[in-house]
Amino acid sequence: MEKLDYQELVKRIIYKYANEQPKEDLENTEIVFDTERDRYLLYVGWNDEERVYGCPIHISIKDEKILIQRDFTEEGIANQLVELGVPTTDIVLSFRSPYVRQFTGFASV
Repeated sequence: MEKLDYQELVKRIIYKYANEQPKEDLENTEIVFDTERDRYLLYVGWNDEERVYGCPIHISIKDEKILIQRDFTEEGIANQLVELGVPTTDIVLSFRSPYVRQFTGFASV
Protein backbone atom coordinates (compact mmCIF):
# COMPACT_ATOMS: atom_id res chain seq x y z
CA MET A 1 0.00 0.00 0.00
CA GLU A 2 1.32 3.41 -1.00
CA LYS A 3 2.05 5.83 1.84
CA LEU A 4 -0.10 8.95 1.84
CA ASP A 5 1.57 12.33 1.37
CA TYR A 6 0.77 13.93 4.72
CA GLN A 7 2.15 17.32 3.69
CA GLU A 8 -0.26 17.49 0.75
CA LEU A 9 -3.24 16.34 2.82
CA VAL A 10 -2.56 18.96 5.50
CA LYS A 11 -2.14 21.69 2.89
CA ARG A 12 -5.41 20.66 1.23
CA ILE A 13 -7.30 20.93 4.51
CA ILE A 14 -5.84 24.35 5.33
CA TYR A 15 -6.59 25.68 1.83
CA LYS A 16 -10.17 24.43 2.22
CA TYR A 17 -10.67 26.43 5.42
CA ALA A 18 -8.90 29.49 4.07
CA ASN A 19 -11.20 29.54 1.05
CA GLU A 20 -14.27 29.30 3.28
CA GLN A 21 -13.52 32.78 4.66
CA PRO A 22 -15.81 35.53 3.37
CA LYS A 23 -14.38 36.97 0.14
CA GLU A 24 -13.79 40.36 1.71
CA ASP A 25 -11.74 38.69 4.49
CA LEU A 26 -9.59 36.51 2.20
CA GLU A 27 -7.02 39.24 1.67
CA ASN A 28 -6.36 39.24 5.44
CA THR A 29 -6.18 35.46 5.76
CA GLU A 30 -2.66 34.10 5.94
CA ILE A 31 -1.56 30.57 5.12
CA VAL A 32 1.85 29.65 6.48
CA PHE A 33 3.59 26.47 5.24
CA ASP A 34 7.05 25.75 6.59
CA THR A 35 7.73 22.55 4.67
CA GLU A 36 11.34 22.38 5.85
CA ARG A 37 10.24 22.00 9.48
CA ASP A 38 6.77 20.57 8.69
CA ARG A 39 4.71 23.33 10.33
CA TYR A 40 1.39 24.43 8.81
CA LEU A 41 -0.80 27.30 10.04
CA LEU A 42 -3.85 29.32 9.09
CA TYR A 43 -4.17 32.86 10.45
CA VAL A 44 -7.23 35.04 10.14
CA GLY A 45 -7.14 38.80 10.45
CA TRP A 46 -10.57 40.42 10.38
CA ASN A 47 -14.18 39.53 11.09
CA ASP A 48 -16.29 42.29 9.57
CA GLU A 49 -15.00 45.47 11.23
CA GLU A 50 -13.38 43.71 14.18
CA ARG A 51 -9.67 42.84 14.21
CA VAL A 52 -9.15 39.16 14.94
CA TYR A 53 -5.67 37.86 15.33
CA GLY A 54 -5.94 34.17 15.70
CA CYS A 55 -4.64 30.87 14.54
CA PRO A 56 -7.56 28.46 14.22
CA ILE A 57 -5.43 25.71 12.66
CA HIS A 58 -1.88 24.68 13.56
CA ILE A 59 -0.54 21.30 12.43
CA SER A 60 2.92 19.75 12.57
CA ILE A 61 4.29 16.57 11.06
CA LYS A 62 6.91 14.71 13.08
CA ASP A 63 8.16 11.13 12.94
CA GLU A 64 5.59 10.32 10.21
CA LYS A 65 2.70 11.41 12.44
CA ILE A 66 0.36 14.37 12.06
CA LEU A 67 0.27 16.41 15.25
CA ILE A 68 -2.77 18.65 15.53
CA GLN A 69 -1.59 21.51 17.73
CA ARG A 70 -4.73 23.64 17.43
CA ASP A 71 -8.09 22.89 15.85
CA PHE A 72 -10.89 25.44 15.99
CA THR A 73 -12.87 23.80 13.19
CA GLU A 74 -16.38 22.52 13.57
CA GLU A 75 -15.80 19.19 11.81
CA GLY A 76 -12.49 18.38 13.46
CA ILE A 77 -9.31 18.03 11.44
CA ALA A 78 -8.61 14.56 12.83
CA ASN A 79 -11.96 13.31 11.50
CA GLN A 80 -11.24 14.81 8.09
CA LEU A 81 -7.82 13.16 7.98
CA VAL A 82 -9.37 9.79 8.79
CA GLU A 83 -11.87 10.29 5.94
CA LEU A 84 -8.90 10.96 3.64
CA GLY A 85 -7.37 7.61 4.61
CA VAL A 86 -4.94 8.55 7.39
CA PRO A 87 -4.88 5.83 10.07
CA THR A 88 -5.80 6.98 13.58
CA THR A 89 -2.41 5.66 14.74
CA ASP A 90 -0.76 8.44 12.68
CA ILE A 91 -2.81 11.31 14.18
CA VAL A 92 -1.93 12.91 17.53
CA LEU A 93 -4.28 15.38 19.21
CA SER A 94 -1.42 17.46 20.57
CA PHE A 95 -3.78 20.08 21.99
CA ARG A 96 -4.78 17.46 24.59
CA SER A 97 -2.58 16.65 27.56
CA PRO A 98 -0.38 13.57 27.12
CA TYR A 99 -2.40 11.73 29.79
CA VAL A 100 -5.75 12.38 28.07
CA ARG A 101 -4.50 11.37 24.60
CA GLN A 102 -4.66 7.68 25.47
CA PHE A 103 -8.45 7.96 25.69
CA THR A 104 -9.03 9.82 22.40
CA GLY A 105 -8.92 6.90 19.95
CA PHE A 106 -5.92 8.49 18.23
CA ALA A 107 -2.17 8.11 18.75
CA SER A 108 -0.69 9.14 22.10
CA VAL A 109 2.67 10.26 20.69
